[in-house]
Amino acid sequence: MSAYVPKFPVGYHRVHRTKILDYQLNRWRSLGWISLEEAQEAGREVRGIADWQAVMERASTRAYAAGRARSGLFFLRAAEFFVSPEQPEKLALYDRFREAFYRHFDGEPFTRHEVPYAGGSVAALDIPAAGGQRGVIVMHGGFDSFLEELYSLAKALSLRGYRVVLFDGPGQGSALKHHKLAMTHEWERPVAAVLDHFGLDDVTLIGVSMGGWLCFRAAAFEPRIRRVVALSVAYDYMAIPPEWVANFARWLFRKPRLFDALASLKMAVLPQERWGARNMQYIMQEESLRSAGLAFLAFNAENLHSERVTQDVLILSGAEDHFIPRKLHTLQVQALTRARSVTDHEFTREQQAHNHCMVGNLRLFLDTVDEWLARFELRAAS
Repeated sequence: MSAYVPKFPVGYHRVHRTKILDYQLNRWRSLGWISLEEAQEAGREVRGIADWQAVMERASTRAYAAGRARSGLFFLRAAEFFVSPEQPEKLALYDRFREAFYRHFDGEPFTRHEVPYAGGSVAALDIPAAGGQRGVIVMHGGFDSFLEELYSLAKALSLRGYRVVLFDGPGQGSALKHHKLAMTHEWERPVAAVLDHFGLDDVTLIGVSMGGWLCFRAAAFEPRIRRVVALSVAYDYMAIPPEWVANFARWLFRKPRLFDALASLKMAVLPQERWGARNMQYIMQEESLRSAGLAFLAFNAENLHSERVTQDVLILSGAEDHFIPRKLHTLQVQALTRARSVTDHEFTREQQAHNHCMVGNLRLFLDTVDEWLARFELRAAS
């Protein structure tokens, strides 16, 4: 196959009435994996989470039959997304997607690595810079991401002259699926393992989605990280809801029987809540929903240690992010009291980058990062 050159369509489109389903379909399109027409067709067919898997698998079959293999494999990724973790199809779909991805991209210049970590391993791709190397970027996703879905962004950065090491940490991709490695707030540990494995120093760390929390935690404890880019920030997950809701949740965690009763009721009535709860339990590798929730409380401002971050920082947020309220952007910027420099942007609807992780205009993300990194090249040359 000819060399893959990613393309990033601009525009966030309403393709489903339910926000989370609408966002997922826009996500795959914005990353360049499916077309707007394919997203719209799938959006018309799907009614909700209950039939999501079947609709996405049909879309995958249609795409393959029409010779659109890239769309076909990413509809498999989409199909896996809302499958409940206790169902065997979840791992089977992941393995089908992963096998299809590496078959499709056979011949691409990356090398695949399994980085030893915590008795298992975390997967990584080492993508060489096109032409002269301008620097090294280490990149990772967030709460329920796979490194393969970020390959379009990583490849685009490599074409701009950066060596990119893209990896799945614990709680992500094969580290979770095949090695049962739970998500951890101590993100400096997997980052250190990756830096050690590749012998890296003086790197830019890019964290996407929840990775915008994780990257700051890693930077607080890992001096080989010299620059940090957060594509969306969270700062403190208990600061997302109104204060009275957060206080009620903390109180409820201290009442196990009441917690279990209310959680069971909520999950029985609301399919999206049921999926979200089971997914958190799976990613945290906890036996109960309550223990998973308690583990998730560790992703807070105190454990983030923003005051220890001394690197140059770039923060990119969507002004209408439906997951992360704007106040967390401000709180994160204010907390970086010792950073060498802080540059932050809130992108708007007019720029089509107003949603979570700038879905709708990832070309603007690439341009912004590239222009920011160029400053340090000029500084080094002067």
